[in-house]
Amino acid sequence: MKKLLAMILCLMLVLGMGVCAANAEEVAKGEPMHIIFFVGGDAGDSFASIVYKGAMVAAELLEPCNVTVDYVFSGWQTEKMVSQLREAIAMAPDAICMMGHAGDDALMGLAEEAKDAGILMMYQNVDVPAVRGEYGGGFVGLLSLEAQGIELANRCLADFDLKEGDRALVLGAWGQPGRYYREEGFAATLEAAGIICDRVVAPTEAATDPQVLLPTISAELETYTDLKLIQFTGSQTLDATSMYMEACGKKPGEVICVGYDTTETILKGFEDGWIQLTADQQPFLQGFMPVMSAYLTFNYQLSACTWDTGAGIVDTQNYQNVADLVTEGYR
Repeated sequence: MKKLLAMILCLMLVLGMGVCAANAEEVAKGEPMHIIFFVGGDAGDSFASIVYKGAMVAAELLEPCNVTVDYVFSGWQTEKMVSQLREAIAMAPDAICMMGHAGDDALMGLAEEAKDAGILMMYQNVDVPAVRGEYGGGFVGLLSLEAQGIELANRCLADFDLKEGDRALVLGAWGQPGRYYREEGFAATLEAAGIICDRVVAPTEAATDPQVLLPTISAELETYTDLKLIQFTGSQTLDATSMYMEACGKKPGEVICVGYDTTETILKGFEDGWIQLTADQQPFLQGFMPVMSAYLTFNYQLSACTWDTGAGIVDTQNYQNVADLVTEGYR
């Protein structure tokens, strides 16, 4: 009961209900719990850093409950994630919070190993519904990546003067299972309105080195001088919008630039006119909630949490509403 009280106090603290952290520290520690948390990218990248912060806040709040969390960084490389998951299972933690980027097929066997070893599994950012259906586990992230892409595309059609025959560059993880549904939803929606979409692979390396993508964007703009719109894949490349456009000789707003996530650099892009729309997916929750859910399942056999973190569209009119939260690393 004392640990459950600590859990409630911690959640109340995070929700801003005025509970002093010292109250949680007065609660007895209870049975030790070890969690391994996969951050996805590298510690310094704009999206992973918010996921990391969410997990660290949860870990700090649960520290009085004798919970320790170790963090794994993968540079968004799916093969590396799979190898690291294999190593994590061998360490026999009580729970693993795993990025689902490798997809159902790659993770199915390892999920079975984890279940046989008594390791609880949570997944974040990219869902693995077949794995979860077979071996359990919750998911915190967008429950429908495709729906977010469709929503962003519909806003583009509503907000901008796009006409049949206009051309858009849609960057994405084409060919990677489970990774391109959002971008496909975006492209298919525009195509249904008569927009020509060039589906071009954004290499994984661009998440850590956005310069890698510059030749691709430059070539597209040189080939199609009337290109109207570019959809970037995530904050790491959307952050670099001004660099791409300036290198290609474009002025703010000359090409409509949209994408996903919110960072200080993206908000600056709104302010300076380089970026017009972004779809937020609340990465802080993708760090915080898997850790909390794993704790509740381990100690109280409560069902694993499934939480849709889709939060709508940020645009030139409302970006200032989230500016403080972005600066503080919560959005």
